[in-house]
Amino acid sequence: DGKPSVAITTGPAFERMMTGMRRSIAALAGAGNSLIVDDVMIEQGEAQEYRSLLAEYEVRFVGLFAPLEVLEARELARGDRAVGLARWQFDRVHQGVDYDLEVDTANSTPVEVAQRIAQAFGL
Repeated sequence: DGKPSVAITTGPAFERMMTGMRRSIAALAGAGNSLIVDDVMIEQGEAQEYRSLLAEYEVRFVGLFAPLEVLEARELARGDRAVGLARWQFDRVHQGVDYDLEVDTANSTPVEVAQRIAQAFGL
C-alpha cells in the first residue's frame, strides 16, 4: 500500500540473549521480586517459554492493542523508532499469545491503562 515497513530478523546470538533475558527474569522472580516485564514477543513459543520458566509464580499476560494508524502516529511522534516497525509488528506481535487481559490503548492515557490493569487483577 506504499507505506514503509521495517522487518526484523535475528540470529543465534540474539536468540541466546533473549533466552538469557527470560531466565534472568525468572531468577529475579525467584529472589522475591514483583516484576512488570515489557516484551514484544514476535516468535511463536516465547510466551510459552515465559509460562514454563515462571510456572511457580502468579503470572498475568496483558496484550496492549491499538489500530495500526494510532501505532504509526505514535511511532512517528516518538522519533526513536524506525518508521515502518509498527506496521511490520502489527500482524505478528499477538499471534499465538493467550492473554489474561486485552486492553485497547487507542483512547486511553498510560495512567488509565495502568489503572485498568490494576483493577482487573486486584492490585
